[in-house]
Amino acid sequence: MPQTPPPFPISQPDGPEWQTAPGRVAYEDADAFMQDRVRAIHEGAARECIWLLEHPPLYTAGTSADASELVAPDRFPVFQTGRGGRHTYHGPGQRVAYVMLDLKRRGEDVRAYVRHLEEWAIQTLAAFDVVGERREGRIGIWVVMPDGAEKKIVAIGVRIRHWVTFHGMAINVSPNLEHYSGIVPCGISDFGVTSLHDLGIHATMEDVDRALKDSFVRTFGT
Repeated sequence: MPQTPPPFPISQPDGPEWQTAPGRVAYEDADAFMQDRVRAIHEGAARECIWLLEHPPLYTAGTSADASELVAPDRFPVFQTGRGGRHTYHGPGQRVAYVMLDLKRRGEDVRAYVRHLEEWAIQTLAAFDVVGERREGRIGIWVVMPDGAEKKIVAIGVRIRHWVTFHGMAINVSPNLEHYSGIVPCGISDFGVTSLHDLGIHATMEDVDRALKDSFVRTFGT
């Protein structure tokens, strides 16, 4: 089992700004916000930022997306995005965490950043007594179901510009899991998806947000 990586060096004494969006945020609006904030962080005009939100039902295609894995192209809007990875689903009941951190200050190491992002997700799940795990060759965080099957519970996709991160991760709290049937999630057809509610854990978004904030400090150092 890989060891937990040490916390990132503290970037700013007061840490990143946390924002929680009310309602559901259109993907175009979220993308525009991230683009602007990344530019401002790079220019030294804004603090780092972690933005927690939900999207309406939609699919996104990463830089490695294969059109054949978009099974139902007319079901929900499909957005091309510059993040790594393939197709994924976003929708109500899923907590999306868009993470805009300055790796110039935290260490110019993309692999270490992704490792810490994974650890953040694992520590957040642990707050609900859920064992999240990495799997070699499979992006995201996985859980072992009672029948032994492995299912994804956290999707991860990142992009970095001028050493400032954006995009991030999405935790399945209580989404409609049937909506995933319109894609081959992240290009992996042999494994399914699950959620906290699917595991019998009826956590609220507020519960998850508290766990995210607590585990971020333990993982990233501030």
